[in-house]
Amino acid sequence: MKSKAEQSLSELVDYCHANGYKGWDPYDGLNSVIFQATPLKRSRFARLAWIQLFKRLPFNLRPLLGVKRDYNTKGLGLFLYGYCDLYRSSDSLKRALGLTDEEILKRIQFVGEKIVEFRSEGYENFCWGYNFDWQNRVFFQPAYTPTVVATSFVANALFEAYEVTKEQVFLDTALSAANFVKNDLNRFETDTELIFSYSPLDNSKVYNASLLGARLLARAYAYTGNKGDSKLAQKAVRTICNKQAADGSWIYGEADVQSWVDSFHTGFNLECIFEYMKYTGDDEFKHSYESGMSFYLKSFFKSDGTPKYYHNQTYPIDIHSPAQLTVTLTKTSQLTNHMQLCEDVLKWTFANMKSPKGYYYYQMKKGVSSKIPYMRWAQAWMFYALCALLKDLKDES
Repeated sequence: MKSKAEQSLSELVDYCHANGYKGWDPYDGLNSVIFQATPLKRSRFARLAWIQLFKRLPFNLRPLLGVKRDYNTKGLGLFLYGYCDLYRSSDSLKRALGLTDEEILKRIQFVGEKIVEFRSEGYENFCWGYNFDWQNRVFFQPAYTPTVVATSFVANALFEAYEVTKEQVFLDTALSAANFVKNDLNRFETDTELIFSYSPLDNSKVYNASLLGARLLARAYAYTGNKGDSKLAQKAVRTICNKQAADGSWIYGEADVQSWVDSFHTGFNLECIFEYMKYTGDDEFKHSYESGMSFYLKSFFKSDGTPKYYHNQTYPIDIHSPAQLTVTLTKTSQLTNHMQLCEDVLKWTFANMKSPKGYYYYQMKKGVSSKIPYMRWAQAWMFYALCALLKDLKDES
């Protein structure tokens, strides 16, 4: 697996760097200059339908309808984290990729500076959102509205960049992002429960999003020792663990249309709970983590390595699922225990979801699949996953 992963990463690094880390996204349809020039842009139904059209079609309308390739800050965060892992990887891997430490550091600096440049405006603390208007069934987010998801992934990568480079700006920016979680997000809070909203503009109760906010606070606590951060994180983690089903699963969120159980958001939950325990030393939620991990490993991957989207159905097969498995196993120190599963899933992914040009497809379906090379959703995630995998394999060799 290691040699195939190295080859795949080499091709992916070349593809992403050649494209300047810019690309399209499954949800960027509202960036269409054609759509924005019509009255439809004011209609919730039209916005939702337009996004779903772009997302579901197996061919790419974007060049025809005026959607440009662009930077996505969450994607940049994944690239930044991946390059930090790559910097810590073996010299033999770097030689195979044709990269020196100096070149990797240049790329870390470039991506880090882009992240700072694209912070969301109008907020005291650093925070980030997506580069497109976004309508879902629950709420609407104008472009660059900061979300806890994008902010958490970016800040986590900035902590890594600080640990690699020791540049204070990266640490200060990441700690500022933790203050965004505390001060700018809405909260559903009682004496016993706390759920962070997805963004400052909504009051949704999305489980993985709240856990991502909690993890960011826990990691900030590991640097600052601010017990207020650890207490908030503990309360948020406890809330989501208490909402775990008896079989170890979590639904996505509490709105009527958010009751599904899927692979990669379950992986987010597990990663966040594990890292909360790592950063705070609080093992209160060990049983919840172990129960969730058992459900995750047995429910979302078939015996031939096919990664499932939902626990009760296979299709669509989304590139996030194999990428998140690799990340979940590495971040929770479980790669050695489940190496065969990881090998089987990556083998299937390389055979079925990788283009001869080195990039990865979005989704495989029973009918016609979508092979559009989305930068954030597919390339950044597989880059992040493969860098984490190969760093772990180096550490274990």
